[in-house]
Amino acid sequence: MPFSTLFAIALALAMDAFAVSLSTGVCLRQVRSAQVLRMACVFGLFQGLMPVLGWLLGLSVRAYIEGFDHWLAFGLLALVGGKMIWEGLAGGADDDSCEPRDNTQGVRLLVLAVATSIDALAVGLSFAVLNQPIWLASLVIGAVCFVITALGVRLGCLAGRIAVVSRYAEVLGGSVLLFIGLKILAEHQALPFLS
Repeated sequence: MPFSTLFAIALALAMDAFAVSLSTGVCLRQVRSAQVLRMACVFGLFQGLMPVLGWLLGLSVRAYIEGFDHWLAFGLLALVGGKMIWEGLAGGADDDSCEPRDNTQGVRLLVLAVATSIDALAVGLSFAVLNQPIWLASLVIGAVCFVITALGVRLGCLAGRIAVVSRYAEVLGGSVLLFIGLKILAEHQALPFLS
């Protein structure tokens, strides 16, 4: 897989983390470096580990699905991407709904890290069914998420209330995943008009 595609996947997967970290920064208003580092490390770690878990799961079923693996990869990416687009367009976040809680520590941080990295599990599964290596991908996905999370907290803190930015970040990320899914189908010549 070309590095540019891998980087695009990592950016798309990081959009959930960006949205959460942006809203965290908005609500905190004053943020310490330790808070930024803690959130970025935990989000990056989970985002990097989830594809490996998905890949290991996918290895156990790859022999059974080789004939339609590209469709499965497309379906997973379309599902994750569609969900991100739906959530981004649905919005639902009230601009005045900041809770005075610190999302950069404790159980809340772990729950958010898992919630924002579940999509990476599905992407790891698609890597396995497409017989793609996972270790570099996992490292890139985790590193990109680390940077995007830190940036999100800082931008949120600086910008005040900009929920619309986090919403459209998810739409963009979901669109990238859908495009990559279509690219996989084109590479397998599953859809002749895309080739």
